Amino acid sequence: MKKIIATLFFFPLLATAQKNRLMKSQLDTVFQPYFNEMEPGAAVLLVKNGKVVYQNAFGIADMQTNEKINSKTLFNLGSISKTVVAYGVLKLASENKLSLEDPISKYFPDFKSKQIAEKVKIVHLLTHTSGLPDSRRVNDENEFYLTAKDEENFAPLKQTEQLEFEPGTKYHYSNPAFNGLALIIEKVSGKKWQSYIEEEIFRPSKMFHSTITDGPHPETGVSHGYVKNKSNGFDEMDYGEEPTFAAAGNGGVWSNVVELWKYEKAIQQHLFLSKEWIDKSREVFPFPQWNDSIPSRLGLSWFLTNEAGENMIGHTGSQGGFISDYCWVPSHKIFYVLLCNTPKPIKEIRAKLFDLLKEKNWLNKQ
Repeated sequence: MKKIIATLFFFPLLATAQKNRLMKSQLDTVFQPYFNEMEPGAAVLLVKNGKVVYQNAFGIADMQTNEKINSKTLFNLGSISKTVVAYGVLKLASENKLSLEDPISKYFPDFKSKQIAEKVKIVHLLTHTSGLPDSRRVNDENEFYLTAKDEENFAPLKQTEQLEFEPGTKYHYSNPAFNGLALIIEKVSGKKWQSYIEEEIFRPSKMFHSTITDGPHPETGVSHGYVKNKSNGFDEMDYGEEPTFAAAGNGGVWSNVVELWKYEKAIQQHLFLSKEWIDKSREVFPFPQWNDSIPSRLGLSWFLTNEAGENMIGHTGSQGGFISDYCWVPSHKIFYVLLCNTPKPIKEIRAKLFDLLKEKNWLNKQ
C-alpha cells in the first residue's frame, strides 16, 4: 500500500515537472531568437500567481571581460526609474512634508517666470502634463551633458517664458521634469535623493543590490550598455559616452530582474507606502480640464495600458545602450520584466510573449 501511495504521489510531481519543462521550452522560443550568446543580451523574469515560472539570461554583460549576464546582473533601468522617483515624492506627500498641489515656485524660486512656476505643480511633473518645454541644448552642448547631473538638466527649464500648453490639459513626455522631482526630494528630505530612495524604498523592498547613478557611480559591478555600429561591432553607450546619462532622476536606477520582482511585491504589499497612496499611483490621475487628442493613461507615474485585451500597469525604459520593459497584469497576476543591455524591440517581444500566453491558455485566473 505504501508503494502505491508513493507512486500516486510521484506521478503528479512528474507531470508538473514535464509541464514546466515544456513551458520553459516554449517560452525560450519567444526570447532566444533575439539574442546571441557572444553579444550583449538580456535577463528576463516571468511570474504567475506569485511564483516564478520562467527565468533566463542571454549574452554578455561586459564585452571587455566577457562576463555573462545572469539573473542578478544589474542593468540601468532607464525610465522605469521614474516610478521609483515618483514613490519617493509620494512617500513625502503621505507624511505631509509636501503636497502634490504645491506649485514648483515653492522649491525653485529662481524661475525666470514666477507666473509659470506658480501654475506648474508637482503633480504636473509626475504626470508629464506640465507644459514645460525641454529646452536643453543637448546636441549643441554634447560634452557638457556627458557629465551634467540633475541640477544642470533641470536648470534650462527654469528659463521658460512660454508653456507648450496649460498644465494639466495635455501630455508631453518630459525627462527633465523628473530631474526636478529628484531635486525636490532632496530639498524636502534634507539628504541626497539617492540616499533617501535607498533608505525609504529599496531597504523595505529588500532591494539590497539595486543602486542609483550619482555622477559616474556605479563604476563597477554592473552591466554596460552597447549599441551596434556600422562595422557590425558594438560601441559602449553609458556613462561618459551618452549625453544626459548622468542625470539620474529621469533614468538613474540600476537593478536586476530578481530585485524588480521584490519591488513589485513591495508595492502590492504596501511595504513602503500605504494602500491609499499605492492605489492612487496606479489609477489614471483625473484632470478636469483635459484637452488632448488622446485620453490620459498615466497614474503617478505608471502607464495604464492594454495588452492582449487585458489592463496592464507598466513602464518601459531606454537610455544609452539599455532598454527595458516592466509589466504587471493584475487580472491574471502576471508580472513580466525584460532588461537588455543593447537595444531590442521590447514591444514586439512583449506582444509575442502575450500571444503565446494566450495561445497556451496561461492567461487564466487559476
